[in-house]
Amino acid sequence: MKAHRCPNDHLTYPGHARCPDCGEPQEDTVSLADRTAEVVTWTTSTATPPGVRQPNHLAIVEFDVNGQSVRALGQLTTNDVDIGDSVTPVHVDELRDPDAGIREPTSQHWDGYRFEPV
Repeated sequence: MKAHRCPNDHLTYPGHARCPDCGEPQEDTVSLADRTAEVVTWTTSTATPPGVRQPNHLAIVEFDVNGQSVRALGQLTTNDVDIGDSVTPVHVDELRDPDAGIREPTSQHWDGYRFEPV
């Protein structure tokens, strides 16, 4: 879980080839995996894509990286959260069931991060 930084010090997550703010190439990364974020908002989806758990709890969280705000959207480990709660990213091997999709399972990465309350 990495935010990307351009030469003008703008941070974005997920990364892009060019900075959405200034158009410069994003050349550096900052790990968010070992940081704490704050829940900005969250919801529960009951109509999920094939292979995604039901219900699926999702949150927009905000990391503070040396005074800069970086927001990320991701699954939660629980629905026991509130706006303003602190969460940390937790790596999981499968965010969805690889056998439930329409693509060949080996053609994609299935791992990623969920946010867990601190």
